[in-house]
Amino acid sequence: MNQAVHNKNVSFIWSIADDCLRDIYVRGKYRDVILPMVVLRRLDSLLEPTKEKVLEEVAFQKDDMGLVELDEKGLQDAAGYVFYNISKWTLKSLFATATNNQQILQANVEDYLAGFSANVKEIIEKFNLKTQIRHMAAKDVLLDVLEKFTSPYLNLTPHDKLDPDGNLMPALTNLGMGYVFEELIRKFNEENNEEAGEHFTPREVIELMTRLVFEPVKDRLPVVMTIYDPACGSGGMLTESQNFIADKKGQIRATGDVYLYGKEINDETYAICKSDMMIKGNDPKNIRPGSTLSTDEFASNRFDFMLSNPPYGKSWASEVKFIKDGAAVIDPRFKVVLKDYWHQPQPVDAVPRTSDGQLLFLMEMISKMKVFSESTAGSRVASVHNGSSLFTGDAGSGESNIRRHIIENDLLEAIIQLPNNLFYNTGITTYIWLLSNNKQPHRKGKVQLIDASRVFKKLRKNLGNKNCEFSPDHIREIVTCFLAMEIKEPEQDENKNNTGIAAKVFENSDFGYYKVAIERPDRRKARISPDRTAPLRFDRTLAEPMQWIYEQLGDAVYTPGTLAENEKLILGFCEDSGIALNGRNRKKLFSLDTWTRQLKLVAASQKLMEKIGPDEWDDFNRFEKAVDSALKVQKIRLSATEKKAILNAVSWYDETARRVIKKKVKLSGDKLDRLLEHLGCEESALPDFGYYPTDKTGEYLTYEPCTDLRDHESVPLKDDIHGFFKKEVTPHVPDAWINLDSVKIGYEVSFNKYFYRHKPLRSMEAVATDILDLEQQAEGLIADILGVDVATVSAVDND
Repeated sequence: MNQAVHNKNVSFIWSIADDCLRDIYVRGKYRDVILPMVVLRRLDSLLEPTKEKVLEEVAFQKDDMGLVELDEKGLQDAAGYVFYNISKWTLKSLFATATNNQQILQANVEDYLAGFSANVKEIIEKFNLKTQIRHMAAKDVLLDVLEKFTSPYLNLTPHDKLDPDGNLMPALTNLGMGYVFEELIRKFNEENNEEAGEHFTPREVIELMTRLVFEPVKDRLPVVMTIYDPACGSGGMLTESQNFIADKKGQIRATGDVYLYGKEINDETYAICKSDMMIKGNDPKNIRPGSTLSTDEFASNRFDFMLSNPPYGKSWASEVKFIKDGAAVIDPRFKVVLKDYWHQPQPVDAVPRTSDGQLLFLMEMISKMKVFSESTAGSRVASVHNGSSLFTGDAGSGESNIRRHIIENDLLEAIIQLPNNLFYNTGITTYIWLLSNNKQPHRKGKVQLIDASRVFKKLRKNLGNKNCEFSPDHIREIVTCFLAMEIKEPEQDENKNNTGIAAKVFENSDFGYYKVAIERPDRRKARISPDRTAPLRFDRTLAEPMQWIYEQLGDAVYTPGTLAENEKLILGFCEDSGIALNGRNRKKLFSLDTWTRQLKLVAASQKLMEKIGPDEWDDFNRFEKAVDSALKVQKIRLSATEKKAILNAVSWYDETARRVIKKKVKLSGDKLDRLLEHLGCEESALPDFGYYPTDKTGEYLTYEPCTDLRDHESVPLKDDIHGFFKKEVTPHVPDAWINLDSVKIGYEVSFNKYFYRHKPLRSMEAVATDILDLEQQAEGLIADILGVDVATVSAVDND
């Protein structure tokens, strides 16, 4: 579409808001009128040429055939579209016959709206247009709005026209109409300080995506094609895909029918998408309203091609209840089977954190891929994401599981990094993911990464955040690089800055890693003393309020009724101190059982001190045995939890203390063989996995790990964990061991790591020269200000 014509149409429509609606709508509500009227005028202009045929068909069905319910197929044939209007009105005739009586005009407009087919009525309902019509009529501006939208200087028809001055007004194609609408949405959102262009993917990005999806299979396109977008917005991805493969001048030609499917949650953009489908003769029933995540609308469908720009950085917390029941994922689209470290298959969740649901849309498309029993060509997917999808989420997280599922099933063909500020609503870096479940032989087991972030041309004027765009040459360069699976180093300018495209090819496993816990032994000293046992009087989770209460009330807290009598005072302290008490903790704080249970621990520790003494122990193992013996002698009964609370209170980590033994284990025969097979090591290497031999044959010690010293290492999948440990960990921490049962497998894609090129710092001599030059410039500037001679000042300084 000609950019000048596009700008003229948008400016004309934009001016209608200020000319007609200024005094009856607040600025943020202009869109409620303008957007539906644009759609209505477009549909109206398409039906104008066949209006008489439709009315004749209505008369024929009613008078000649005596039908009570009109035959929809006959009306569609007469109209030439899958929609029609059986009223006598058009927007032009409504304006031409209107008087100053707004009530009559309103009635005529409502009669006109009621004459539309059901599919258009749904669009009118989504836009809430009838309410706006009544409001405009009540404020005496309905006629003015009709005049503007039927102006001979505005051409929203698909045919060339001349304006009253004899100037050519080019036809507005369906794609051009979509861009007009999207530009209006962007401008309205920008006016309202909303996310401008939230639903709009720039046309050159869509063109790039369609080429990346279709060109690799242009010689083996299916006869009947289905294309799906789970976040279709106003349908730009779908219509551009259809235009691309139906272009008579293009290299790719559809040999059969093309069916478009989409789902959109926003009513306005759903309405424009559905109207666009009707305009192009596509089945509007394949465009569905509502949330893709909440309802698996196309559960039984599988699609040949899928393109989407799903919302990123958007919460899906309101939809969790449709996907998860408590902690369990109940939607099969978001469950996958992955193998653990020992190659055992396990079902795992494939849901990201609720603050960002973009990867859920990618999983939706993967679930809609055609299996080879349905199509030997499989399916191809292109989806736009921000950087979060590449690396957010640690090993074992939902995000990592999704990436792992995609890569290990060899679905990922390429990821293309796009320039910043290419989109209207964000300046952050974005990426196109290309997926296929039928890779070409030379792509199997490999992923191509293309850095196209430096390939763009600047716009003369920013559009929202968008300040650059792709030229046709840029698109062709990126597509050529992808098709040839090129490996390219970036070019460099005179300042050694990278320019142009860079591309690399990786093995699938290059993106994977093992995350393994490296443990170190707990070393504890212990001493029973009043200062260490005093905190036992208070529950650890309520220590602050309990300590304050005891300071205020003393031993009276153990008297029934005291806590209840002072409830107001206690709650006032908590509120002033910013201590939030949930129902459970509040009940616990005012429970006498809580206080007496803690007092029991204080009393027990005092008896232990009497028996064991206040000496410091550097061997916690011997100290614990002494405690057990004292408890037995003193006939003190403690639960395991209570005993642990006392031991934790009177002991602390000290690197000079002896290691805390967890247990002794006997390993021999089949038991030893199974363990060695599980760990994948020789018997001599057992200490590296936490099993330390004693002097007795077949006896090993394991030690308690210190959680504060626990570390995690990320080991590339191509490396051996044990080998990595011996090389990178043991030389620095000789008492550490591998917790192999902690291993999780993760996947991430880091463009910065793969495409970073070090730029050497300038030499000290060059920096010093610049500093001296600046110093001389500053000295000369000060001399000019003071009106003195620099040479004279320097001579005085030297003296």
